[in-house]
This record gives sequence, C-alpha cells and structure tokens, in this order.
Amino acid sequence: MLDKSPEQILDNNLTFIKNEFEKNVPSIVLCSEPFHKAEFLNRLINSVESSVIFIDMDLLYTGYVESGMIPKKDNVIIFHPNKESWREKLSEIISKVSKEKFLVVIDSFNGVYSIFDELESARFVNSCIMLLSYVGRQTSSSVVITTMARKKENNEWILLPGGKQIIKSENTGIYFLKKIENSLVISTLEDRDMNSKIFKIEQEND
Repeated sequence: MLDKSPEQILDNNLTFIKNEFEKNVPSIVLCSEPFHKAEFLNRLINSVESSVIFIDMDLLYTGYVESGMIPKKDNVIIFHPNKESWREKLSEIISKVSKEKFLVVIDSFNGVYSIFDELESARFVNSCIMLLSYVGRQTSSSVVITTMARKKENNEWILLPGGKQIIKSENTGIYFLKKIENSLVISTLEDRDMNSKIFKIEQEND
C-alpha cells in the first residue's frame, strides 16, 4: 500500500482545530519552540467566545500580556498556581468548569512537572488533569495542555527537560505544532498515518 500524505486543511479561524479540541479532552499540543506556542495560544484564545481559564505555569503568556505585546481579553482568567496552592487553585478551577463551558489552557505541562518532581507527585498531577478533563467533558469545555517535547528514536515523545512520558487515555488528543515559513501548522499524531490530519493557520495581516 502506498503512503498517502494527509491533505492540509486551511483553518485561519481555527474552526476545525477547536472541533478537534472539543472532541478530544484533554488535548495535548507538543512543540519545540516556546514563541510558536505563545503565538498559537493567542490565536486560539482570540477565536473563542466562551470564557478562558489560563493556567500559566511558565509565565511566558503573562509576560506578553503585561508587556502589552498580547492584549488582555476580558474573558480570560489567569492563574499562577505553585506547589502550595495547586490543590486550592485546581479546586477553584474545577468548580468553575463544572458550571459552564470554558476553554481551559494549561501552559505548560513542563511547568507543572517542575513543581512536582517525585514519581508519586507526577501521578497526582496526571490524576488532577484527568479529573479536570472529566468535569470539562460534562460542560463541553476544552482542556488544552501545551508541552515542550522531543521525539526519541523509537518515535516516543517525551517532555523536556526530564524525559517524562506524555499522559495518554482513550479521550486524549495528541498534536504537534510547528511553524513553516509564516504559517502555524498543527498535525494530529495518530497510531495510523491514514487517520492523521494537518491544519494550517496563516499569519494574520497587520
């Protein structure tokens, strides 16, 4: 059987991508360049009408907002949990998500794991994400998690730094984000190439 490369879908308003994220909760977006990640998240947030909960663990998005490089939207609530406040903040977020539809962004997984470095704590984090995702599915909320990652020789994706494995479940969507010329490109990572999809987001005109 001949391999057939998936067709690129032009998705400047992120309609198809948002549909993917609504079907797959949580959705994990892998990337290797933090600035491309920030650009994508800004486009995603600007494309939704629902309220947004932004859990900013690496403070990159917050830095852009505070510097004025990214406009602060009224419908965006930013959280900066640490190890001590994680349970309290997560409970507050889950309470909000249980009552209405949100776009929940966790940026990034690397930042979460950096405050929970023991094995048992990593399992605790995974359990928290799965609980948040379960609650989110009840209100048609999307849970999007970004992570800096690299691909090993055996085609396994691992988090950077530290080499922890990506969490997976039957409801998890895994995507890879990169920039080609002036366009952001997001591809689904499926077990079979025939099921993969590629979405292209062109650069916005100033």
